[in-house]
Amino acid sequence: MTPLPAVAVTVGDPSGIGPEIVVKASGDPRVLAVCRPVIYGPRTRADLEAYPAGVVASLSGQRAYAEVVRAVHDALANRVQAIATAPINKAAFAAAGLPWRGHTDLLAHLCGVDEAVMMFWSEPLRVVLATVHVPLAEVPSALTMERLVRTIRVTARSLPRFGIDEPRLAVTGLNPHAGEDGLLGSEERDRISPAIAAAREEGIDVQGPFPADTLFVRATRGEFDVVVACYHDQGLIPVKLMAFGQAVNVTLGLPIIRTSVDHGTAFDIAGKGNADAGSMVEAILLAARLVS
Repeated sequence: MTPLPAVAVTVGDPSGIGPEIVVKASGDPRVLAVCRPVIYGPRTRADLEAYPAGVVASLSGQRAYAEVVRAVHDALANRVQAIATAPINKAAFAAAGLPWRGHTDLLAHLCGVDEAVMMFWSEPLRVVLATVHVPLAEVPSALTMERLVRTIRVTARSLPRFGIDEPRLAVTGLNPHAGEDGLLGSEERDRISPAIAAAREEGIDVQGPFPADTLFVRATRGEFDVVVACYHDQGLIPVKLMAFGQAVNVTLGLPIIRTSVDHGTAFDIAGKGNADAGSMVEAILLAARLVS
């Protein structure tokens, strides 16, 4: 028999629910049927005594970082075939003096790529973010034509691995009504439309920009395989409304497979034993599927 792939499962911030959901998910029969989960980070009661539950702690941020680094090194060396991560806490990273705002930019740094792409995968809706952890006021300047073209390109090249051989992409507008021909904003005319045209010249099936208030509905009805959203909340509000707890965060553009949960560290319920491991299970299952 072919051996099951090894999937590194990092516990994320040990002050949050990560250790709990990782232990629960790693023992789930659905997970054990398709892979061999390898846990990275503290998870027993004794292990976790050093990390205060439910609060931002620099020690927790540093440990979460160290375990991600260790898992990435093992993945690059093929000691594990994929990584599934529990949530980290951005404030804990900052308290530990770390410059990264989240997993995505840290993973890009560790893997030596210029920029990774964040996708949220669920059955009813799949969304890619053109900008991620950027303050809303800075989104227009961050949303360059070059960034958009690269995001579209990486997405189109990655989707066949998910079983979508001829992906149909759609891009949202940044402004209401997708700018209304410049009346409500010029970003669609000056950057988003030219980026879509450039991607189409590369042979990518991508359309837009479309008003965001209707595009996600069209995608859930099967008109498009993936929506490229301009900024974080524009894309994540609809996908979490449709599939919270079942969606999986996938990093595209890396030389390794990495998936993650669709939620945060949930400090308010950390250490109480009632955290839902559903998204962690889905993240590990998708990681194993991508290996095969």
